[in-house]
Formats: sequence, C-alpha cells, structure tokens
Amino acid sequence: MQNESTSSPAEDSQTGDSQTENSLIGEEYEVEVGPVAHGGHCIARTSEGQVLFVRHTLPGEKVVARVTDGTKDSRFLRADAVTIIEPSKDRVEAPCPYAGPGKCGGCDWQHAKPGAQRRLKGEVIAEQLQRLAGLTPEEAGWDGTVMPAEGDKLPKGEVPAWRTRVQYAIDENGRAGLRKHRSHDVEPIEHCMIAAPGVSELGIEKRDWTGMASVEAITATGSNDRQVILTPKPGARLPLVELDKPVSVLRVDERDGGIHRVHGRGFVRERADDRTYRVGSGGFWQVHPQAANTLVRAVMQGLLPRKNDMALDLYCGVGLFAGALGQRIGEKGAVLGIESGKRAVEDARHNLQDLDRVRIEHGKVEQVLPRTGITECDLIVLDPPRAGAGKQTVKHLTGLGARRIAYVACDPAALARDLAYFREGGYKVRTLRAFDLFPMTHHVECVAILEPTEKGR
Repeated sequence: MQNESTSSPAEDSQTGDSQTENSLIGEEYEVEVGPVAHGGHCIARTSEGQVLFVRHTLPGEKVVARVTDGTKDSRFLRADAVTIIEPSKDRVEAPCPYAGPGKCGGCDWQHAKPGAQRRLKGEVIAEQLQRLAGLTPEEAGWDGTVMPAEGDKLPKGEVPAWRTRVQYAIDENGRAGLRKHRSHDVEPIEHCMIAAPGVSELGIEKRDWTGMASVEAITATGSNDRQVILTPKPGARLPLVELDKPVSVLRVDERDGGIHRVHGRGFVRERADDRTYRVGSGGFWQVHPQAANTLVRAVMQGLLPRKNDMALDLYCGVGLFAGALGQRIGEKGAVLGIESGKRAVEDARHNLQDLDRVRIEHGKVEQVLPRTGITECDLIVLDPPRAGAGKQTVKHLTGLGARRIAYVACDPAALARDLAYFREGGYKVRTLRAFDLFPMTHHVECVAILEPTEKGR
C-alpha cells in the first residue's frame, strides 16, 4: 500500500470541504468491485453504503480502495485501488512505470488486457445508451463490439504508440511530464509509451524546459512535419529549442492566448481519404494515426452520398468530412461546412479550394445555421465537441428532412443524450459503430447513422 494520500489541490477544490473534519481522504475500504462506469473507473460501495468510484481496478475484483476525494457527506467518493486482493482474469501488469495510484493520469486501463479494455468501453456505451436514450444495442443497430484501429493488435506486453499529439506539463524544476489524475501536480517521465514514434523521437523529456508551463508536441501522419507549441510562464523568455529531429516552433501568447509562429511552418500537413489537409497552430485533428481514415470510411459508408446531394458538415474543423463529401456529390451537389475556430476555417478554405461546390462558414453552428436560410438538405455530418450538439441544434437539424445523418461522437454520454433528442424529432438510429481510437484510456469514438422514422420522409 501507499503511505500517502493521493489527494491534490484540484481534487480538494471539487468538494470545497475536503480538508474539514468530515474528510475521508486517505481512508481505506476493502470492497468488492462492481461494474465499470463512464470515466475510467468502476463502482463499489463502502460498508456504510457510500458509492465509491475506484480507479486502477476491474469489475469483479476484491481490492483495498483508498479515498482520494470526498467527505462523509459527499454523494460519492473517489478512490484508488492500492491493494489487489482478488485480481480479475483480465488484469495484467501495467507496462508503463508511470501508471498506477497517485501517478500519471493519462491512461485509465494500463492494467487491463487490450480485449478487456474494449469490452469495458462497450459496456459503458451500452449503459449510456440505455440510461440516457432508452436504447438497447439492438435498437441502435450495434453489435456491441468496439473495434481496434488498424495496426493496434500487438504481441503481448506491447502498447500501441498512437498518440500523435502530447501536451507535456513542466514541473518547477523544468522537467517534462504529465499531469496526475484530477490534479495540477506533474509526474515527470522519461518516455510516454502511447506517444507516437514521431513525438518520442523529438527527445522532449530529455531537456530542460525551465520557464515553460507546457510543451505540446505534434507529429503529422501524412507528412514528416513535426511541431512544438511552447506556453511560457508569465514573464519567461523562450528557450533556444534544439531537439533530436527538425521541428517547427510556435508559442502561446500570454496576453491573448493566440498561437504565433517562432520558426518553421505554422502548420502540419495531414493526409486522409487521398487528400492533404493543412492543420495550423495546433488546430484539431484526430490524434490516432488511423482515426481520420477510419472515421471517413464509417461516415461515407453510412451516408452513401449521391450525385447532386446537398450536404452539411457541422463543427467541420479543417474540412475532413466536407472534403470527403465534396469529392462524392458531383458538379451539381453542394456542401456547407460550419466551424467556430477562425484558424480552422482558414485552413478548411485552403484545403478545399479545389472543390467549387464546397463552402465554409465561420461561427457557432447554433448561430450560423439559422442564418443560412437552408430549409432542407439531403445529408448531415456532425462531429460536435465533447459536450454534444444539444437539444436546440438537434431540433433544427431534424427539421431539415435529411435522408441520413452521421453523428461522430467522442463521448458516449453526449451521444446518447443527443440521440434521445433526435428521436423526439423523428429520427432513429440505423447503425452504430464504435472504434477504440484511444487505447489505454477510457475514451472511445462512435459513429451513429440516423434516418427518418417515417418511411418516405
């Protein structure tokens, strides 16, 4: 067992009274672990019946759980499994030395077999669909499986090196590391096992970053482009960046939060669906090397675009789905993309300039879409942020009469909530597919294809 509490200022602020005499931080309970819950933990109960969200454990195990957050009056407690009394058959020795109670918070399931990780994610999706949308897997057109990304099935003991973007936090001694779970504290590391080779080859963990608050490393999958984005502490000067591979350098302005080029390219070049995409200033692109192609295939297979279709790509980023649609709708079709990020809009317009029938508008979807005057369309793709699209946006979309809608979701809870709103608007789920594009973490990507409930609509 550990001898110290894994609590932190960030955790304490969640409860407000963690340091009072009612605090249970550091208390230990021997518990039987129940089902997995959304967020990378499992559910257990103390002998007094209080709910425990326990990390570093698996369903069916008997463990000693140490409380990391909560009081006697809390609705639930957070805890770490610090001793495994009866292990699950799905448990393995965590391959990463930084995984475990009180250590790096980047991974949730290092202690689970890869197949078990995908089963756990599938159980979370099924639970969220049932609880928030009232849907069984069968009603969602889903076979219950979470598919691994191409190339991620590796020999025993090996970990997929998939993360093409890693944001390193810098501790008070200038060492690069990753944040501890629900904490501002930094766990210095020498190597991140899930970092893509192009990130690891930069050697960021080996050098002194005194004066920096964070260093983000990006390696493109469609080119040899590499980039680091430096966030200095207030008043600090930028260091001379000499890494093990050629790299462009950008910095975050402490006054306005803008990202400015220091030297090299201000963008990286990514590749998907036989197109090259410029992604500037650390803009959004799928993190797993296979994610962009995997999601484009799933969306296009679900939508089955036709010549002359009118399509919408909402929260379109740098134009990934708009580009795929634009290549398939012919000379008389049209695609409208909407994106709130100014730099992403610039990149999308650059990326899709050869597609005359694609237009990109800047602004929030809920504000721009009503102003377009569009009253009907054939296809819709939406890839909203983690919070989801929301009731009002979904209501607007269901009124456009699209024959099919593709919803790309990085959060199963937001997906389930929005699917319930779509059902209210007359749409049902035709198929749902889930992809493990974030191995070792609790995150999972889903693609739901919807169609009108009424035939002939």
